[in-house]
Amino acid sequence: MTKEIQHATFAGGCFWCMVKPFDELPGIIEVVSGYSGGHVDHPSYEDVKKGDSGHYEVVRITFDPSLFSYQELLDLYWPQIDPTDEGGQFHDRGDQYRTAVFYHNEQQKEEAEASKQKIADSGKFQKPIVTKILPAAPFYRAEEYHQKFHKKNPNEYKQDREVSGRDEFIDRHWQR
Repeated sequence: MTKEIQHATFAGGCFWCMVKPFDELPGIIEVVSGYSGGHVDHPSYEDVKKGDSGHYEVVRITFDPSLFSYQELLDLYWPQIDPTDEGGQFHDRGDQYRTAVFYHNEQQKEEAEASKQKIADSGKFQKPIVTKILPAAPFYRAEEYHQKFHKKNPNEYKQDREVSGRDEFIDRHWQR
């Protein structure tokens, strides 16, 4: 019997900060930093950083839904972001840092839309939820130095998180 493997793709601002929350959990096979949703084939980091390629910085998670469900991934995704900010995330500004859930099948779309509505109905936020729910687009793996950045460069990762305002926001809004 072959196990079913799926992908989940999330944009949550800088992809460096989006890997660690999903990394090394039971049922998570791989978390890869990359680019998706743009109009340039095989973009480089420099292409995306300029902000005119249309791509989001994303993480693509390969997972076994029998061990870690898509709903559990969504439940982990939302508290990593400010879903009301349409101009980027924290100190990272620009379209490449916007938030989005890229769904890979109809069930993921339904679950993502329902989870977004649950956040909107929760009363946690005064402003509207602007995170987009979009069909999966071609995924381009980011350069190797971006992969598992939190492990390769722990001091820079920690410093970036501290100055970004991400952790302060998460503590204030998501009670982690």
